[in-house]
Amino acid sequence: MDMAKRPSQASGNPGKPPLMLKDEDFRTLAAVRSAIRGFAHFTEEVVEGAGLTRQQHQVLVSLCAAESSELSIGELAETLMLRHHSVSGLADRLESLGLVDRARSKGDRRVVVLRLTDKARGLMSSLSQTHREELRRIRPLLVSLLSQLD
Repeated sequence: MDMAKRPSQASGNPGKPPLMLKDEDFRTLAAVRSAIRGFAHFTEEVVEGAGLTRQQHQVLVSLCAAESSELSIGELAETLMLRHHSVSGLADRLESLGLVDRARSKGDRRVVVLRLTDKARGLMSSLSQTHREELRRIRPLLVSLLSQLD
């Protein structure tokens, strides 16, 4: 969802004053943010160990998740909330690493899309397994914290 189009979370319900949070709510929110930052830090270490940057990894994850296994630079920019030229640079570097190929879209020959190479699929299989294991490890903490927000 486009960040600019998201409903305001600060006010909750239009026309009603926001609910005041208790100290415990702030502690829970801080703990959730800490857990998310911890997972992000884990991700950075794992992908750097594989020779990728965080953003390169995000491009590869997006391509793995795409229904057609391909995305245009514009679609990736929107998905990753980055500028078109930034994604173009990431694509250049991933292509030079042999992790993506550029091809013409089957639906619109004017559009260039990125596709994963076999090398990228192998790398992502390994990285994704590592990430799944870490998410399984921290799942009880996340579930506990998120249930406190009800």
